[in-house]
Amino acid sequence: MEATFVIVGGGIAGVSCAETLAFFEPDKSIILLSESSLIKTVINLHAITRTLTQFNIQEMESSEFSLKHPNITVIHDTLVEINDGEHYILTSTNKTIKYEYLCLCTGAQPKLIPQAELFEEIIGIRDTDSVEIFLQKINRAKKVAIVGNGGIASELAYKIKNTQVHWIIKDKHISATFVEPGAAEFFLSSLNKDVQEEQVTKRMRYQEEYSHRSGAALGPDWYKNLIIKGAGDLNIPSEIKIHYETEISNIQRSNNSPYALEVTLSNGDKFTCDMIISATGVTARKSFVSKNELELSNTGEIKVNEFMQTNLQNVYAAGDVCCANWKLAKHWFQMKLWTQARQMGSYAAKAMVGHLNNEEVLQDFCFEMFAHSTKLFGYKVILLGLFNGQKLGTNYEILIRMTKGLEYIKFVLEDNKLQGAVLIGDTDLEEMAENLILNQIDLSPYGDDILNPDIDIEDYFD
Repeated sequence: MEATFVIVGGGIAGVSCAETLAFFEPDKSIILLSESSLIKTVINLHAITRTLTQFNIQEMESSEFSLKHPNITVIHDTLVEINDGEHYILTSTNKTIKYEYLCLCTGAQPKLIPQAELFEEIIGIRDTDSVEIFLQKINRAKKVAIVGNGGIASELAYKIKNTQVHWIIKDKHISATFVEPGAAEFFLSSLNKDVQEEQVTKRMRYQEEYSHRSGAALGPDWYKNLIIKGAGDLNIPSEIKIHYETEISNIQRSNNSPYALEVTLSNGDKFTCDMIISATGVTARKSFVSKNELELSNTGEIKVNEFMQTNLQNVYAAGDVCCANWKLAKHWFQMKLWTQARQMGSYAAKAMVGHLNNEEVLQDFCFEMFAHSTKLFGYKVILLGLFNGQKLGTNYEILIRMTKGLEYIKFVLEDNKLQGAVLIGDTDLEEMAENLILNQIDLSPYGDDILNPDIDIEDYFD
């Protein structure tokens, strides 16, 4: 088999790359190599601001996807080897596929705690199959432990009901991947509330249908339509005990206890539980070999330049498997997020098309400023720019406005210019904050009034 473009990976990055290629080059052949027979496609793409977008995810059979894009052939297979010298790849079913341009979008896999290999009661959550296993086990659990402090761990701590929860984090506050101690304190009051029906918000929606496969990340709202309940007493509210600044030091089978595991923490605390959910981040998913070595980062991601090119000729990479190895814009940095996977996949396609046609490639505007929209503890959360003072050292100022149970707004300023923002709740300040960061307007005339609730600051910047 052969094609002008070959993309490896059926997740958000890979499919965004394939669809963008099909749009720009409808007459060129494209092969999408996916471990899953189902393809996730972006629909209803809508820009909320210049950098924040909203879209839905639609799952379809690969045959239906090929009907929609006649020049894309989907192959249900796994990449085994890249021969970059002769421009072909080998798959697990011994297919040889020749390419002119190759894009690797293989994503990432869960980085489980070391003891996960020893106990079946320890699971990670990354893809659809792992959610099915989790739901089967949680129904029989009265006590669970969550390890990790990112998005999935925070969502689980908030969503699990009818069970005791031990939340083990190595930081001084919850949700440290996204927010600082002040916002974490704002979230804490939500942890022991009953989960209310979620309101529709301006953000990306992602619906996942169950099927037996692995690979692509769940993305946002994976828990949206799930009822996550344990086997505890319905009349007793769920208890959450947070173990700060600690890690698991030992796990063993518990004796003389109704619970399967006994956990010992590095601070000496002990407790028993039915299961442990490991949500401690991900590592690049690179289970293939290449004739010439790909240049990797210290943490195992494939290094790419400002055109998403690897060190191998005509081989590109996008999404969680890659590492941005160019001089970054001041207000942008890389995180393993579904938003960036879509952006990188689409931009890699534009770069490949430009190089095929000998056209100048200009870097996408999305790499000018970090922007992410998510939901934590029932609140809409928008993170813009250097929202936690990343890259700024210690010479910056923070302005905060909080209304308990309603909103939390944090502005990060350096030299009287906005560098980042955290917007929790329905603040409607995202467009203004984005413009202030991008335009670097001097805010010294406004002082602290920029977050004064009695002043509509948006009037100044319409």
